[in-house]
Amino acid sequence: MSNLNPPSRKIPIPLESTLIDCGTCVMHETTVCADCVVTFLCRDDEPDSGSDRQTGAIVFDIAEIRAMRALAEAGLVPTLRHRESG
Repeated sequence: MSNLNPPSRKIPIPLESTLIDCGTCVMHETTVCADCVVTFLCRDDEPDSGSDRQTGAIVFDIAEIRAMRALAEAGLVPTLRHRESG
């Protein structure tokens, strides 16, 4: 029987909701941006749009932040790569 150990890295959880805006991220339009969960969630998948780029901001409540952290720690989604500029 395999012993499953939880991942050692921890992703911090803010106490309130979090606004993530790609326009304020220092990683915006870098190679890191392509592997960010926000880029994945905000991408425009409409076939007529001609774009697969992010189109806006996301507001996560605390339950969603916890869920995203759990998924990221399990390796099921990319981690949040957003880094506020300024």
